[in-house]
Amino acid sequence: MRCTISLPTLPVLAAGLLALAACAPLPAPSPVYTPAPATNPVIPSPALSPGQAAQNFVSVVRRMEPAIEAECLQRTRGVNCDYQIVVDDRPGQSPNAFQTLDEAGRPIIAFNLPLIAEVRNVDELAFVMGHEAAHHIAGHIPRQQQTASTGAILLGGLAAAYGYDEATVRSAQNIGAGIAGRAYAKNYELEADQLGTVIAWDAGFDPERGALFFTRLPDPGDRFMGSHPPNSARVEVVRRTIADLRAGRGI
Repeated sequence: MRCTISLPTLPVLAAGLLALAACAPLPAPSPVYTPAPATNPVIPSPALSPGQAAQNFVSVVRRMEPAIEAECLQRTRGVNCDYQIVVDDRPGQSPNAFQTLDEAGRPIIAFNLPLIAEVRNVDELAFVMGHEAAHHIAGHIPRQQQTASTGAILLGGLAAAYGYDEATVRSAQNIGAGIAGRAYAKNYELEADQLGTVIAWDAGFDPERGALFFTRLPDPGDRFMGSHPPNSARVEVVRRTIADLRAGRGI
């Protein structure tokens, strides 16, 4: 397919990237589920003491790590499945967990102390851990890097073609990488929710109870180019995945 777009200014270049995405070799997004109304009332759990939160974290790591690595080995080829689960104790952070890679490509799942304190039970902690592990299994980091690189090339190339100076071309590349990198972020989150549900289920936890963690998070809604899907959509993915697991359907 050939695309021709006239783009006289940098802001319009940024907008044009979205149209060009149809012509670029970006990965196909996963389906975004339409949430169904909740049928069960949410019963809030009390906050845990620091000692209980720490004990829960240790027990969940012991049960989840083997399940995570087994799922990784089953679903991937040539991927490092030797996970390292760590605690980020830097002060002054908001609750957060994330997945990254070390210099050797080993997957790391990091939980900071505010998040460990925020979760209310082992099922919530296991669900979050499974979600972060799933990002590595699904290859989301390299996929997002590839998408961002494509966006940078597209928008930077357009800026250069229209005769912008070097600084403007670099700015266009950064804008293009940012827009393209977010284009599939919501789908990656839903994919990680689905696979994370499977991992937590296989480890003997209750992912539906674990997904109640979303009810205490600010809802990002369905903002255009947002990085996270609505909380209701994420809970619905968990419910549908559990229904499939109970029915013996493969995920």
